[in-house]
Amino acid sequence: MQQKVKITLEPLGKILEVNRGTPLIDTLHEFGVEFPCGGKGTCGACKVKLLKGELAADAAQRKKLKKLKFGDEWRLACYCKAESDITLEISQFENIILADNSTFEIKPQIGYGIAIDLGTTTVVAQLIHLENGHVLNSVSAINPQAKFGGDLIARIQSCLDGKQEEQQKIIRTKIGEMIESVMEKYPVDVKRVAIVGNTVMHHIFTGLKVDSLSFYPFDSPDLGEQHFSAKELNWKLSADTEIKFFPSIGSFVGSDILAGIAATKMAEREEFSVLIDLGTNGEIVVGNRNKIVCASTAAGPAFEGANINQGMRATTGAISSVTIENDKLKSHIIGNAEAKGICGSGLIDVLAILLEQEKIGMFGEINSGDDKIEITPQVVLTQQDIREFQLAKAAIATGIQLLMNRLNINYSTVANVFIAGGFGNFLTVKNVIRTGLIECEEEKVFKLGNTALIGAKMFLFEENNFIRNILNKTSHINLEGDTSFQDIYIEKMMLV
Repeated sequence: MQQKVKITLEPLGKILEVNRGTPLIDTLHEFGVEFPCGGKGTCGACKVKLLKGELAADAAQRKKLKKLKFGDEWRLACYCKAESDITLEISQFENIILADNSTFEIKPQIGYGIAIDLGTTTVVAQLIHLENGHVLNSVSAINPQAKFGGDLIARIQSCLDGKQEEQQKIIRTKIGEMIESVMEKYPVDVKRVAIVGNTVMHHIFTGLKVDSLSFYPFDSPDLGEQHFSAKELNWKLSADTEIKFFPSIGSFVGSDILAGIAATKMAEREEFSVLIDLGTNGEIVVGNRNKIVCASTAAGPAFEGANINQGMRATTGAISSVTIENDKLKSHIIGNAEAKGICGSGLIDVLAILLEQEKIGMFGEINSGDDKIEITPQVVLTQQDIREFQLAKAAIATGIQLLMNRLNINYSTVANVFIAGGFGNFLTVKNVIRTGLIECEEEKVFKLGNTALIGAKMFLFEENNFIRNILNKTSHINLEGDTSFQDIYIEKMMLV
């Protein structure tokens, strides 16, 4: 049995028990710590202050810390493993870090706010000091609506089967409990609550009909901002607390993507950017300060482990990355545990390696003629898994191509490709490019973590005209209606 160690996180007051030797990146991303540079130690965004215990820093990390001008008490979480009991201060919570590593300029206000990212799979709530933008507390939980289905189509079908009111009730109750949890140590007066989520989450939470989202062209007349009182939600907040669910952009492109556009400054940049959010659903945005186009694709489930034989989310026991060592596959398993399955980032890694080794062909076929390939003694990759990846990869790559076509641009014109979502924490960018998911130079790609939550925090400080400015220049596109969709999709299925 593996030895356990404890990680105490301040100011959250959370105590985690993990296997000895667990990399901090495996656990801290669940508590709001982001790893934008992907563990290269270049951005310093994952810095943590060692308050108690021992946390070794090798020469390479010391050199990075010195370059970033951090003192001896600091560590870069992307470099560190928990070998003994430690207490850490999560300094990331000091301010809102944007996509370009700059700090969001706070407009100081009196009081406190709560930012909520209502995801299909995960819900996150953070308590924010409106005077300085500091995060006082953070809590995350699995969306309890999962019992009605893991993806948006299943949730919609459940609503059509008469379960929308039940779905609405359990998510409102869950968020209410999360709000009480983040305020447990800070019994303060909350002035406003900002909620973001995809269009289906928006409709279910607010009680709007989802019928029109169940058939082509998947349009809804009710995409706008929704306001609530604490009383009607049965939340333990002041009667005058302003609660907003921010507006969606289009069918399946919700306020979580609106928040992502804000977090990346896409609507302010002269150069073109691409934003890809690989969650349970796959959303894509392309544009600049003049015009933005966006779309959704049914790609996310494969990247979150769904439809994959031994697929799973990026939790303990998941193979999150794969490298090649002495001509053999070497897997990193989240939580320093025995492999139980593979998550999306690990799937991309292993496919990129197998392509380089010519063990699979450009059409996804296993060249040996077998129907599976062993990754570890516990986990195998099947021929069907490769097919599922090809379908998901083609959906994203096709979406990007079609949106760029709408703007008459290509990857050479694009300055930044932003990958959002917790999925990005474990991605190896060169392997994403090798599989053809993204077709640009590695230096253009930036992994951002939870841009929806970053944007929700920003929305606590922004006026309505800030949101209106983004919406006015953003158009939603139904990809399936494009006459070239099928041809491009078939082309993007290939692994070249």
